[in-house]
Amino acid sequence: MALASWIDLIMCFLLFLLLIYIVATVTITKLHKVYLGFHFSMLIWPYCQFAIRTVDDPLYQLFYVKLAFVDASLLGLGWIFFTILLAGQSQFLSRKIVSALVIPAVLTSLGVVLNPYGWFVRPVNGGYVERIYGPIFWISISVLAINAIMSMYVIYVALTSNQAARIKNQVMYMLKGITALCVFLMIDVLLNVILDDYLPVIPGFTSLGIVVSATFFVITIHQDKVFDIVTIAHQDIINTMEYGILVLDDQEQVVEINHALHPYIPLVTGAAFNMSSYLPDDPAMKIESFLEKYHGYPLETAELEILYPLIQMVVSIHAAPIMVSGSRVGRIVTFQNVTEIRRLIDETNQQNAILKERNDSLVKVQEELFQTNGKLRKLAITDSLTGCYNRHYLMQQLEQEALRVSDTRTPSTIILIDIDFFKKINDQHGHLAGDMVLCNTVELLQHSLRPSDILARYGGEEFIIYLPDTDGAEARRLAEQLKSEVEHNTINIDYIDEPVSITISMGLLSIAEFKIPPAMDATTYLNDLFKSADKALYAAKHQGRNQIVAAEV
Repeated sequence: MALASWIDLIMCFLLFLLLIYIVATVTITKLHKVYLGFHFSMLIWPYCQFAIRTVDDPLYQLFYVKLAFVDASLLGLGWIFFTILLAGQSQFLSRKIVSALVIPAVLTSLGVVLNPYGWFVRPVNGGYVERIYGPIFWISISVLAINAIMSMYVIYVALTSNQAARIKNQVMYMLKGITALCVFLMIDVLLNVILDDYLPVIPGFTSLGIVVSATFFVITIHQDKVFDIVTIAHQDIINTMEYGILVLDDQEQVVEINHALHPYIPLVTGAAFNMSSYLPDDPAMKIESFLEKYHGYPLETAELEILYPLIQMVVSIHAAPIMVSGSRVGRIVTFQNVTEIRRLIDETNQQNAILKERNDSLVKVQEELFQTNGKLRKLAITDSLTGCYNRHYLMQQLEQEALRVSDTRTPSTIILIDIDFFKKINDQHGHLAGDMVLCNTVELLQHSLRPSDILARYGGEEFIIYLPDTDGAEARRLAEQLKSEVEHNTINIDYIDEPVSITISMGLLSIAEFKIPPAMDATTYLNDLFKSADKALYAAKHQGRNQIVAAEV
């Protein structure tokens, strides 16, 4: 078999190797799968050219000729669509434009397959190794030329638009590939079709053009990661982050640095990184301890927040190891500008301090109000002179006691007390001495009472003692004790030579059940009790004073 027959097969094999390279080196995605189908269709042309020269049956030869040109129509469409997608010019994918591109390709493919009246191709010497092309062939070439022009127009629009540099670089490789394919295709048509009568057939030009254009496509995929969506997204994400990211290998060499860090740390990929050279010299910032952990314990996370005085910026530095299968393969260092955050925190702390100070003041005011309210409450329920309870408080407590519902029958006692001849003390020694006698007497009485007992000033020199849960006999013993203590007590007054002694008269009322009778209100009930106790007190005074008289109930 002649060497010329193998040229197209060699081109087919080279295209297959490029396909294997793409599969082996690039992560497979859905877009990759589409490209693999497109790349596989590029294999068909050189294979068909090889097959035409290796089979002897004219029918098989005609089949491969038709298959090659149908594949050429599909390749033309494929180049346009991939150019549109890679250039980011999706406006060319409207229904009208797609229809205008697909319909001519389908019609020419149909004409190639049907080959009516030999208008596409006719055999020479009974076979199709050498052949004569008809008008459908030239229509097919014209459609391919239109596809090439359309692709170049898309590329022109992409290069003159505001596309990213990476996209324009991809589009330039596409332009080179399409140009190469068109050049080799025109050479093939010129030498092997137009000048066929004057020159021998030179195979492989179109196949070589496909290989060259596919090579440019592979270069684009490999260099710019056209289909590696994860890598592109990763790079775009870290470049749009506001804080700096530095990726180092295990030798502290830069693997990657994002745009946010470039103005402050002008490093490039592969450069050596020295952490200490990028930190300010300030012992107060705990830099030494950070560097000790950074260099001495690379498997641990090291953190530092420092102020750069020259730029007045507070930066938070975070260094963490990159682990793969339990081994450290590098380190990622982030630099975050926390100046505003630190300012807000300081302002918040200051505001909290002010609020705490105000809160302490409010608590102090509240305590003062509480104490004042306590004093006011005490003034409201106590006698201002003697300090014991007043009549109003006694009435409230007795009303509550009388209204309390109890299942048990408990006795209570009321003792009404009057200081004997108190008016004589006021007349002889003055009201100040009388006040001192009242206060001394109250203090003496309270000393012998229980916490549950109530001593109240009833009015003038009269006092009432309420003894809950106390029967008449117990109350009588307490009254005798109080009367004796007052009688034997002496009151020293500064401006009086002789101490003053007094006696008290007491009216005792024992109540078997302290409970308001039906059809009577509390005030009337208590007034009746006080009247009974007052009668007993009057009887004690009538009997000569310094006496205890029990009321009859």
